[in-house]
Amino acid sequence: MSGVAIPGGVPAPPLSPAAARLEAIGLMLSLAGLVFLAAAAVQGAWLIGSDGRPYAIDFVNLYAAGRLVLEGRAADAYDWAAHGQAEAAAVGYDFGGYYNWPYPPTFLFAVAPFALLPFVPALFAWIAVTLPLYVVAIASILGRRPGLALACAFPAVPWTISVGQNGFLTAALVGGTLAAWRRYPVLAGVLLGGLTYKPHFGILFPVALIAAGRWRTIAAAAVTALLLAVAAGAAFGLESWAAFVRSVATTGDLVFAEGRAGIAKQHSLLGLVRWLGGPLALGWTLQGLLIAAAAVWIARLWRGPACFEVKAAGLGAAVLLATPYLYIYDFPVLAVPMAFLIRLGLADGFRRGEAAALTLAAVLVFLFPFVAVPTGLFATLIVALVAARRAATPESADQPAGGH
Repeated sequence: MSGVAIPGGVPAPPLSPAAARLEAIGLMLSLAGLVFLAAAAVQGAWLIGSDGRPYAIDFVNLYAAGRLVLEGRAADAYDWAAHGQAEAAAVGYDFGGYYNWPYPPTFLFAVAPFALLPFVPALFAWIAVTLPLYVVAIASILGRRPGLALACAFPAVPWTISVGQNGFLTAALVGGTLAAWRRYPVLAGVLLGGLTYKPHFGILFPVALIAAGRWRTIAAAAVTALLLAVAAGAAFGLESWAAFVRSVATTGDLVFAEGRAGIAKQHSLLGLVRWLGGPLALGWTLQGLLIAAAAVWIARLWRGPACFEVKAAGLGAAVLLATPYLYIYDFPVLAVPMAFLIRLGLADGFRRGEAAALTLAAVLVFLFPFVAVPTGLFATLIVALVAARRAATPESADQPAGGH
């Protein structure tokens, strides 16, 4: 394959055979995802139903909260009756369901601008903003062409687009934090501070930061989180924060005790226990033990001699294992640790079984909507085990692999 000209007349190095295969497979899967979504829309199974009314997908939750902000009623996003009425108004009819708003007030800054548009254009605008952020994060890890291929082909992408959720934004913040970790510590902290809009995804980052002695990143994250919190209180009123705090326990009961959001949709260990019929106390106990075990592993990993790619992959996978609240639309985040492992494999060669394991993880993410089994948990475990296997071998010395 010939090189591609870049500014200055110097040809870019050709893709390796493995990277070229990844790019080709990624292109085919990306096109398949587009065809799937287009076919669903044409058949009236997505966006607009056969009755001409928009589907009340998850995005209606974000849109309705944004509308309440624009109306000067931000705290009402945590009032189920008021927020439910805003959701019905967003799609123009009472759809007989409800998507509660579980996020801190800081996230209202992100969703309010989109509520200036009608519902369906707002959905497209939301995807048009958050999807590229996710793609850039993966490309910054893996390199432009292989990163673009992995990001667009990852099977969580069409599922996230189909419901209009925030998984791309979460993945962009997680991936951006890790991509900036070594060279841009302040930027990494700013991005991590932004991740506080979904605080359960940040549980293990402080462990890794302290273990690695990344004090500038810790300071930047703390300042960013504090500024966002103060700004939200000033913009939306302190009552919005009080309402959020009150809503946390209610959301937990709704999801895990009553299973009203569909317990099979939870891809955490807690969700698996509840899906199997186990008591809530057992689920929380096992989830707590998993968080503790993951924290110990992350601390040892980041203090140890493994290369940065392995450390980042381990943390990216552990982030998903640690959160008790995990839906399929959150799984663009899994592309982050996979990108680091693929980067290592393209640079140094894949270990025996690694490529097959990562492929299996992707397949498990793809299968979930068809089997109604929390397959994402097993996909995450596979990626974590690949990272742990790398960390346990002396070849993973603490040196950067590749040039990305």
